[in-house]
Amino acid sequence: MDFLVREVRADEWERTREIRLAALRDPVAPIAFLDTYDAAVGRPDSFWRERAEGASASGAGAARQFVAEAADGRWLGTVSVLVERPTDEVRFGEVAVVDQTHVVGVYVRPEARGVGVIDALFRAAVEWSWSLSEPVVRRARLYVHEDNARAAAFYRRFGFVATGAKVAVPGDSGAYELEYEIPRP
Repeated sequence: MDFLVREVRADEWERTREIRLAALRDPVAPIAFLDTYDAAVGRPDSFWRERAEGASASGAGAARQFVAEAADGRWLGTVSVLVERPTDEVRFGEVAVVDQTHVVGVYVRPEARGVGVIDALFRAAVEWSWSLSEPVVRRARLYVHEDNARAAAFYRRFGFVATGAKVAVPGDSGAYELEYEIPRP
């Protein structure tokens, strides 16, 4: 399968919305995302415009969204990366003790799984993290639901390691999100 990985553009909010809604309809969505289809579909266009703008190269620089785009223009998968600094408000998990990035919103359409799309998306996400000069990122991290064995296996294969930190899943005190990291080389 031919595809290229690139950053989203600010004007691609409708496509950003479409792939997010597709991700939230995936059978593993309840353990893969801290969001629901019903909540996302109800958000106004302004939310999606701001989201695409903020994660594009023309945005403020605190986030990037990457997409794998097929030769026919269809988006096959996506991943987003958020910059986290020790002085920032905590989004999820523990307070950052070093400048880091947080990988979120990982999704590959079922027909594009197993052909290298996820590897290419993660290479782009981690390379972008290491390319930052302000701040200089010391690690990239992510969280994975304790029951999402397939995702955890990929993260380990890619080089992420479990840190031992965990966070209760919001709204489900009996389940946990486990932190994985990959340190800057």
